[in-house]
Amino acid sequence: MAYQLKLDIFEGPLDLLLHLIKEQKMDINDIPVAEISRQYLAYMELMSELNLEVAGEYLVMAAELTRLKSKMLLPSHGEDEDGEDGVDPRDELTRRLLEYQRYKSAAGNLRDLEYERQQLFSRGGEIQVEEGEEEVVVDATVFDLFSAFKQVLSRRTFKEDIEIKITTLSVSERVNRVLDTLNEHESVTFESLFAESLSKQEVIVTFLALLELMRMSLIRVQQGSQFETIRVYRTADRETQEEALKDYIESEVDTELNPETS
Repeated sequence: MAYQLKLDIFEGPLDLLLHLIKEQKMDINDIPVAEISRQYLAYMELMSELNLEVAGEYLVMAAELTRLKSKMLLPSHGEDEDGEDGVDPRDELTRRLLEYQRYKSAAGNLRDLEYERQQLFSRGGEIQVEEGEEEVVVDATVFDLFSAFKQVLSRRTFKEDIEIKITTLSVSERVNRVLDTLNEHESVTFESLFAESLSKQEVIVTFLALLELMRMSLIRVQQGSQFETIRVYRTADRETQEEALKDYIESEVDTELNPETS
């Protein structure tokens, strides 16, 4: 795959680990290192398959998890290599995750307060309040998208021997197609955007287009709660979209993907 996508929407390796811990309902104070390492490396392989350029800190964490996995397999002889007795090799990783989780929680609380403040209006104008409870939604992270993307791949059966009429797949063309869909509907489900994809290459290009649109802040992805159905919304009018796409085309070299050579 010649196309390479560099994104600034990835949060970091600690976010990925926290996502996996929540997804698999693991105990953060008793992390199964072998399983978390397997799933972490599976995400790294998926990023490699998509030809995404990610920060080197992901590779550093992969090496750290591999080291912890090896250390957990070794028999304990009373003292560890630092001369400390009975220290769990996972303690440092757990400490970092808990500390990072606290920072994320505090940042989330600040965002909630900002949102609540935006709902306050000064006196003077008549405000109409609709009855009924407002649906609570949360922003989906890029790792939520990756989880949903893995499910799309696992549920689809691709026939590699069928003749595909489309010989080249363009990420920029798919970006425009996704926007056209969102301009026709208030929102769509994440899965529905892959309904007409005939090959694995088409599914991948559509996913890359979604990541590009997130990077350009032209869409937002939300869900009722983590791991529930993801819905995709447009965040800009057509004029803003056209300006963003113009800048995107001028700044990016859009290499075509050829299924025969991918």
